[in-house]
Amino acid sequence: MTPSTTYGHVCWVYDDPAALDQAARTFLTAGLAAGERLWYVTAGPVEPVVARLTTTPALGDALARGAAEVVSLPDTYPSGAVVDGPAQVRAYAAATEAALAAGYRGLRVVAEATPLVRTPAQLDAFTRYEHLVDRYMRARPFRAMCAYDRREIDGRAVAELACLHPETNAVEAPFQLFAWDGTGHRAGLTGELDETGEELFVTALERADLRPVDGRLVLEAPGLRFVDHRALLRLREYACRRNSAVLLRSPLPAAARLAALLDLPGLTVEVAR
Repeated sequence: MTPSTTYGHVCWVYDDPAALDQAARTFLTAGLAAGERLWYVTAGPVEPVVARLTTTPALGDALARGAAEVVSLPDTYPSGAVVDGPAQVRAYAAATEAALAAGYRGLRVVAEATPLVRTPAQLDAFTRYEHLVDRYMRARPFRAMCAYDRREIDGRAVAELACLHPETNAVEAPFQLFAWDGTGHRAGLTGELDETGEELFVTALERADLRPVDGRLVLEAPGLRFVDHRALLRLREYACRRNSAVLLRSPLPAAARLAALLDLPGLTVEVAR
């Protein structure tokens, strides 16, 4: 079975809080219909968010009966600190299991995460966490919208965050690298890989920290629209640093022809049918 990229891990970038509010309502309402427990993690005061959500009757009802909750960012993430990715995944895993034990079908979260990515160290740690939690989402019923305020972080930071989500509204990310399963052994890839995104691709690969199996990394790329020789070279270099070969599965016959011309040991491009 081919996994869908639309499994509920969204990077939502905004410069208008009203647009975020509408997107969050839509995302949370879908979770309510699916029988999931809902959290809204706010970077500001809790009360105004509760008031806004309550204007949507279904969400107001969910808040009243405890199926939805608005929590502050410091109660969910380490405020002003560098996130501990594995620990944060464990925290969300525990919350997901608690939701299941309470009779819900999973946990769905909207998180205003801008304060967690303001410094270079925070950004590096949080992007690594984004891929870790993406793997978890492939295995368990946890979904999240990660919201970032474009007015407070630069375009490069937006691209670094958005490219490690399977779903995004950000135009800054020319490609997306995401978990294909819960093991970290395979990754998915969509979009375009050309010289403008070369450095970003190298950074994303390093942060995803893919794990070879039987000496091979596998990237499933049914949504890849373009790849140039630079991206193939960087992909092979990444695999070599992990003492691994790499297989890229793509619908692009041109990518397979390019790989054959490059004739790089350890790099295979397979045309997906």
